[in-house]
Amino acid sequence: MQIPARLVTNLEFARGAIEVQIYDWTLSIGYGRAVGAAVFAGSLNDGGHQAYLTNFPPYAPPVGPGLWIPLPGQAALQPYWHVNVEPFAIPDASVCAPDGPLAFSEGPGSDFYAEALEVYEVGSDLTPEQVATAIFWADGPGTIWGTGHSMNIATQLLEQEGASLETAAHLYAQAGIAQADSIIGCWYSKYRVNLIRPLTYIRDVIDPVWTSALFPTPPFPEYTSAHSVQSAAVGQSLDDFYAGVAFTDHSHDALGLAPRSYSDHWEAFEETAISRLYGGIHFRAAIYEGLDQGACIADRVRALEWKHR
Repeated sequence: MQIPARLVTNLEFARGAIEVQIYDWTLSIGYGRAVGAAVFAGSLNDGGHQAYLTNFPPYAPPVGPGLWIPLPGQAALQPYWHVNVEPFAIPDASVCAPDGPLAFSEGPGSDFYAEALEVYEVGSDLTPEQVATAIFWADGPGTIWGTGHSMNIATQLLEQEGASLETAAHLYAQAGIAQADSIIGCWYSKYRVNLIRPLTYIRDVIDPVWTSALFPTPPFPEYTSAHSVQSAAVGQSLDDFYAGVAFTDHSHDALGLAPRSYSDHWEAFEETAISRLYGGIHFRAAIYEGLDQGACIADRVRALEWKHR
């Protein structure tokens, strides 16, 4: 039986399409492996390939007025991250670093005291909504962390808007690079300034038995807020894709936390920033100057030559 010419043509076309697909997949797999190998080779130079071995290398915090004091039993989390790890897009960790916090003082009339008093007064009289906000954005050990939460918001927006693979790849690359560099920049600020945490200051100066809503306070210096820095970095990246798009955040459904709805991603990220004041984790300066720091670093990443726009 002779196969009709039309069917032969279709079979040949299908076979050619399959061959092209296999060829393209092979190229893509090879390119992906090459990129991964290059990133890993770079990590050999900055110690990143061994970062998983310990988050708490030996470190002696400097001692003095206004300097960070770990809580009993705490060790400093990645105190050399900003020194050892090479950024992707910014030339060094000091890029976009804010000038610094308010001048330290224990005087009741000082600006620093007023900033601490705000944390104390807000944290001592939280509304149910403020408590819920602090818990929803806590993202501490055993969760997806703040960085994972921000990237999950990007994922939810991609899924909600039916993004193409190309758009998703671009967004993940841009937001991921911005977030990685923002953490390096944040850690530079933290360990350059080594500022005391609100909990320690309040107990030393205002109320010796006060406890923050989120306890214990994290094991690293206060300024700037990592929640602010990394979320602003992702938020600035999202502006290129989903500015003004409403969504509902289901990041913590598995933990039994009610989803929260937002008019856009900036409403969510500004909420995560202020949640750290509700939780007693940060002073206001670290929160809002951290937002500026993260957005500034993300702008450096946005300025790269991206092929897909």
